[in-house]
Amino acid sequence: MGRYSALVGKRVEAHYRTADVHLSAVGTLVSDSGKSIFLEDRFSQGGREKTVRVEIPYQFVIRVSEAHPEPSRHKPVPAHPSKKKR
Repeated sequence: MGRYSALVGKRVEAHYRTADVHLSAVGTLVSDSGKSIFLEDRFSQGGREKTVRVEIPYQFVIRVSEAHPEPSRHKPVPAHPSKKKR
């Protein structure tokens, strides 16, 4: 059982390092192998659904915390603009 197995299936923010650079990634923690964690994020680009999966080995992880759910990307648009009556 991995260190982060309690967070599998939840949206998380992972802070990690590569060489002298600190990075962060937000996505769903899809797996914890005991040696690495795997984050996945799905999005639309140009009308196509895309998936990005990132593997972060334990030795590069700084911290992993549960993130707030992703806000809705669609804003409600009024059907008719309001008109002032005179």
